[in-house]
Amino acid sequence: MNSSISESTASPQPPTVDHSATATARLDYLDATRAFALLLGIVFHASLSFMPIFFGWAVQDVSTTSLALGFVTVSHSFRMETFFLIAGFFGHMTFHRKGAASFVISRFLRIVVPFVVGWFILHPLIVSGWTMGAESMRGDYHFAPAIQEGFRTLAKLPNGLFTQTHLWFLYYLAMTTTITLALRGLLMATPRHTRTLCVRVDQSLRWIVRSPFGWLACAIPTAALLWKMRIWGVDTPDMTLVPQLPVLLLYEGFFVLGWMLHRQANLMSEFGKLTFWRWLIAGVSTSATLYFSGFQMDPGGDHYQTAHIGFVVAYAFMMWTLVRLVIGIFHHLCRKPRAWVRYLADSSYWLYLIHLPIVVWLQVAVADYNIHWSLKVCGITAATVLISLASYDLFVRSTLIGMILNGRRKEASLRLKWSCSKP
Repeated sequence: MNSSISESTASPQPPTVDHSATATARLDYLDATRAFALLLGIVFHASLSFMPIFFGWAVQDVSTTSLALGFVTVSHSFRMETFFLIAGFFGHMTFHRKGAASFVISRFLRIVVPFVVGWFILHPLIVSGWTMGAESMRGDYHFAPAIQEGFRTLAKLPNGLFTQTHLWFLYYLAMTTTITLALRGLLMATPRHTRTLCVRVDQSLRWIVRSPFGWLACAIPTAALLWKMRIWGVDTPDMTLVPQLPVLLLYEGFFVLGWMLHRQANLMSEFGKLTFWRWLIAGVSTSATLYFSGFQMDPGGDHYQTAHIGFVVAYAFMMWTLVRLVIGIFHHLCRKPRAWVRYLADSSYWLYLIHLPIVVWLQVAVADYNIHWSLKVCGITAATVLISLASYDLFVRSTLIGMILNGRRKEASLRLKWSCSKP
């Protein structure tokens, strides 16, 4: 589709907005939201060794708590969904600001290259953490031999190639981006129907954001996908390169939603609006999710299937309310740019990429000490962030690695560009 068609026919023009007053705040609060979603992942992984039930993590601490189970259940429901939604939003912005060719190159450098290169470095280190954890639970562990054992796993390639790391999110981000571009290409191939379809999609999006029944339009298909997952909740698809369809469809949905929201960027503030009813739904759905989750340990129980149905419905509502509330909270808190928020936003991608081996090593190191779990979680998280930040500042921020991960260093007051009439 040529530019004149896309500008004039694809969808109604956005209302007149004072960009100087609002554009920067929009970009900063979404940057902050994305950073929060990634940093929450560090706390998420740091909490896994304190679960009261051993489920195959590297190590189980001597101090456990059911609160860790609740936190893991709730945080896992929205952190990656929020990340994919914002990735779609910024993806649409970048695509129309830089053009298709530059967009594809930048996504390749920022997603595919870290996935491939990062796997060969991080996978052996993560395996070493599991080796140390197994040895620790048998009574002793040795750091250097475990590292050597981790790198010896590379000799088994191609068995296990690109699996069993937290980098699966890059693999699925690459797939969702590719699928979205393919769908857009198909849309552009039928220009006679593009205008009508774009208008209807924009209208539907406004209805989803503004109507109370928009919750059902999102929650029902989400619950159906959750029902097809292997576990109660969202699967972590890190064991195979074969796409898990329910997981892929879930993250594709959030990515496309973000992509479409940038077409009408003024809707984002409504999407994340903080209202009493959203807080109420979040509280009720979270409580219901945690209640029903207790039934999953008894698959032969009389109420297992009924509880599973209740769980996926409650989980779906919890997911959508928390995604929207988190965006709304950061819209409220980060209206003005702050240097430290921008620094964390820029560094958060690197922090998430490298954090897991550090987290696991620290979990193994403190597992047998009789210290309260809360102090351990805070200590592991803080130490991981500080170590990762130091590596970012010394070796990444002003280097080629930083340019690949974050692009050119951003100005202090970036302005959000509107591409509201472009699909």
